[in-house]
Amino acid sequence: QVQLVESGGGLVQAGDSLRLSCAVSGRSFSMYGMAWFRQAPGTEREFVAGIAWSGGSTSYADSVKGRFTISRDNAKNRVYLQMNSLKPEDTAVYSCAAKWFSKNVYDYWGQGTQVTVSS
Repeated sequence: QVQLVESGGGLVQAGDSLRLSCAVSGRSFSMYGMAWFRQAPGTEREFVAGIAWSGGSTSYADSVKGRFTISRDNAKNRVYLQMNSLKPEDTAVYSCAAKWFSKNVYDYWGQGTQVTVSS
């Protein structure tokens, strides 16, 4: 069983930075692809960033490219999302997710952490 716990959210002003962290419990963390998703009130959940199980490949939503960076530390079973130049439209609940390296579907999800960006 894989469990994910996010932390690092908060209330910031536009232009500020935040670093989200996702702690993953369970075996074989390094074999899981990881991603961050977000969901704002009244909207569908959207993909933000993903990183391959090896850490060698990353992908980003167009809306965050150049501002957000996803990374992972397999020794600490953690994945991070560094968010710079935050905008009010980045306000959402951010959740991390995990999928077995050979799968296309994210099977495990955290509870999420709130990020609020004021203008």
